[in-house]
Amino acid sequence: MTSKSYLGGCLCGQIRFRATGEPGNPHACSCTYCQQHSGAPTLLWVEFPRSAVEWIGEGGEPARYRSSDYSSRAFCPHCGSTLGAIDDEPTIALTIGNFDEKNSPELKPTSHS
Repeated sequence: MTSKSYLGGCLCGQIRFRATGEPGNPHACSCTYCQQHSGAPTLLWVEFPRSAVEWIGEGGEPARYRSSDYSSRAFCPHCGSTLGAIDDEPTIALTIGNFDEKNSPELKPTSHS
């Protein structure tokens, strides 16, 4: 059985990703970090194991800002788009708004943290 892949990327297209497998913990967050990272009152997230996310665009991996002792916020260095949070291990949380098919039922947030 082939795992489903989800594609997405930033506004300018330099940073693209492929996340493969079962999306985990789709949720909304309204913490101060998320508000400042996105400029919005609420940010929507979904998690994948680090090994399930490939950076496939010509820009390679996103730029990172170390936002806590265990995670870095990811963004495009060209257009500034928020892309997610890359934890030290084992999770990459991607922002749902960056997926090409953001209305996929399995990406729908099921909680608010």
